[in-house]
Amino acid sequence: MTAPARRTPPANRRHGFDLRSTALFFVLLAGFVTVLGLTARMVADAAQRRPAWVFVLVVLGVAGFVGLRRRVHVARAARRAAAALDEAAREAADELETPAIPRQRPAAEATAGYDALTPEEFEESIAALCERDGCSAVDVAGGAGDLGADVVAVTPDGHRVVIQCKHYGDAHSVGSQDLQRFGGTCFTVHEADIAVLVTTSDFTTPALEYADQCGIVCVDRETLQAWTDGTGPRPWESAALAGEATGWGTADAETQVQP
Repeated sequence: MTAPARRTPPANRRHGFDLRSTALFFVLLAGFVTVLGLTARMVADAAQRRPAWVFVLVVLGVAGFVGLRRRVHVARAARRAAAALDEAAREAADELETPAIPRQRPAAEATAGYDALTPEEFEESIAALCERDGCSAVDVAGGAGDLGADVVAVTPDGHRVVIQCKHYGDAHSVGSQDLQRFGGTCFTVHEADIAVLVTTSDFTTPALEYADQCGIVCVDRETLQAWTDGTGPRPWESAALAGEATGWGTADAETQVQP
């Protein structure tokens, strides 16, 4: 006799209502509500009997909450400060790695014209021309007590050039007295190899004669403009040409300086 096959319930068969589990859930819920109610009643009774303690607990709770928020803010501020310090350190490292660019005087070509400059700015412009044309150790020494040496430099071929700057108007020419004062100090005091007097005006005839006798290079307005534009010789080149033409140089001129 063949035994009947046992029927296997489907895997997705839904469980029926479980009365025991439901009853246990409601019992636990009732217990939780009871405990919560008793706790609230105890707190209320304590508040009635000792309100000061409740106040203390409330203050402590508020203080703890505020302290927690403050710690959060402090932590954020610390992170921001650390990030700022890190950024500053990176910038400082970049600055140290970047080679320093030496300060350069404004080029004379960039000026609006020599007439618009102050005497001090005119001296700076002449110094800029010297630097542009290869001079080294360029120094603006003009001022009270300069004894005629407004700009001092070393030419590309190693000669010491001393320049006096006269920022005059068109109606004020450089006279022989200006040349004599400069000639009395440029070689003996400042030990110039090449002495130059440059002006925004022109020179009187006696001044040019004295300069020719002493070996001082005179740069008038027209010659200055040619030097600025690069179309004319540098003053130290003019001195070399004059020495070759006359057969004596600035060393001979030193002995011919008149008092």
